[in-house]
Amino acid sequence: FGTTEFHVLRPAESVLSEWVHFFVRQPEFLNKATEQFTGAVGQQRLPPGYLETHPIPLPPLAEQKRIAARLREQMAAAEKARAATQARLEAAHTLPAACLRSVFDGPEAAQWPLRPLGEVLVPHKEIIHPGDRQSGTATFVGLEHIEADPGRRIGEVSVDLAHLTGRKPTFRRGQIVYGYLRPYLNKVWIAEFDGVSSVDQFAYEVRSDLADVRFVAWFMRSPTYMRRSQVLTTTGQLPRIGTGEIAAVEIGLPSLDVQRAVVDEIDRRFAAHQRISTLLSDEAEAIERMPSALLRQAFSGEQ
Repeated sequence: FGTTEFHVLRPAESVLSEWVHFFVRQPEFLNKATEQFTGAVGQQRLPPGYLETHPIPLPPLAEQKRIAARLREQMAAAEKARAATQARLEAAHTLPAACLRSVFDGPEAAQWPLRPLGEVLVPHKEIIHPGDRQSGTATFVGLEHIEADPGRRIGEVSVDLAHLTGRKPTFRRGQIVYGYLRPYLNKVWIAEFDGVSSVDQFAYEVRSDLADVRFVAWFMRSPTYMRRSQVLTTTGQLPRIGTGEIAAVEIGLPSLDVQRAVVDEIDRRFAAHQRISTLLSDEAEAIERMPSALLRQAFSGEQ
């Protein structure tokens, strides 16, 4: 026995239970079932009449068994492929951190002179408060618009400066915009335009006589930076890092020419990683569609 929220289907002797089970797992069947829901949102139910009147193809029992056995074999192969692709995807996700660790913790990096980031970064502290501007718009970039780890901007929104509901820190093109809330997410990006950010981000100008902005940004996304950082943890609050803690982190700084060469190599390796990840993601999506396609074939007579 079970909850009253189950509809129990008891096949007759001429019907294989597995045949019915495969049939009702079809996405098309389930999608049509949602159109028949009754009741309030959150408590919607499928009336038994939908199942009682829904037609099901019914070949002879021997044929049902043959197709069901074939489906079991195909489903097992699809699951094996899904698990293998997922394992490759998970392995690929470790590559960016491994790449940055090999650069900033490698033998060459051990020879680079160390300087605190406070000597390299110049805080940009301009803030727009509600009422400061009577007109105009600005491009807003929040933490939700920055992809974790590679620091890629994946969105933005336009805000009306005349109707701000809270203060907005500004940033300038070419500055590092750093997400200090949950810093282990590595939401660090280089601004491609002037704009405003959420209050959980800092903007920094990089001293061009000391460092390449891309080199510093990659360092601040690296496990090396996180290991040298003092992340603040307060009960009831998310982990964060303050400006003083950021300034105290030491960065190895070779010559500007070496920094640029290092960045070019990192960019090349990350581009290769992105290609691999895209291919694996496409493969995973194709495999996820396989069970539906197999069920569709089986019940359309193509098995």
